[in-house]
Amino acid sequence: MKLNHINLTVTDVPAAQQFLETYFGLKPMDTSGDARGNSFAVLFDDNGMVITLMKGAEVQYPKTFHIGFIQGSEEKVNEINQRMKDDGFDVKPPQRSHGWTFYVKAPGGFTVEVLA
Repeated sequence: MKLNHINLTVTDVPAAQQFLETYFGLKPMDTSGDARGNSFAVLFDDNGMVITLMKGAEVQYPKTFHIGFIQGSEEKVNEINQRMKDDGFDVKPPQRSHGWTFYVKAPGGFTVEVLA
């Protein structure tokens, strides 16, 4: 069995979508005909995983809730970390934990882990 779909409630669908596309290469499905407009998005990764984003007025995930994007190397983690810093995100440098990892609060109100 394989997990293939997750829905995230976010406060800003376009910003969350742009973040996931920019830093993790997710590809959008055309939802221009959907009546929900900017309050709904569907994104795919290279393995067929689907992430849907739905607008919510308030987003309150548990403190430890996050989604993770595993990278192929520590260098890739460092590269993404630096790109995010350069783009104005408040990210701490990667550290050795259960891998080479860092966390970032994504636009829309959820946390992302980047690790190798």
